[in-house]
Amino acid sequence: MKRNAFIGSMAVISSLPTLVFAKAAALRGVIAKVFKTKAGEGRKHGHIQLKGVNANVLDVKVSGSDTDGGFAIFEQTSLSQGRGTPLHVHPGQDEVFYVLEGAYEFLVDKERFSLTAGESIFLPRAVPHAWTQASAKGKMLVTLQPAGKLEDFFVQMAALTSDPSPQEIAKIFEQNEMKVVGPPLKLD
Repeated sequence: MKRNAFIGSMAVISSLPTLVFAKAAALRGVIAKVFKTKAGEGRKHGHIQLKGVNANVLDVKVSGSDTDGGFAIFEQTSLSQGRGTPLHVHPGQDEVFYVLEGAYEFLVDKERFSLTAGESIFLPRAVPHAWTQASAKGKMLVTLQPAGKLEDFFVQMAALTSDPSPQEIAKIFEQNEMKVVGPPLKLD
């Protein structure tokens, strides 16, 4: 019996490289095109201009549609000092923020972080978080893995003709696979 278990284990182990290479080949087939996005441009949608109190500009650098939903990258130019997101969660996405210019405050669960140019923060999925722009102007790269529906969220928010109420914001978050769990982060 031990011999059969050993042989079975060796068969499974020896097949792992084949499975890994097959998965890698499948991904190469899905993400097969090379593209370049120029500075100051959005690959999809042009500049996504949010209106009202959070008048930020978002440029999609890598769309979820480019990666079969694998990940997405956005460049956000922040133009609303003292403003940011409500406390919220992404149940199915990990998120990375990399600050290019300016300063931001983050609340992650119950811990506060200050970030400036060159610094980054990783936020695992399902962890409540909010951020607020601390400088007069700022710019961040935001990466989500998997892509989720954040791109749709930004397009939907940009289409609004007036500032949404907190209830409307919560509804739009919910429609795009996120959940508001608290108020926006205030600067000290």
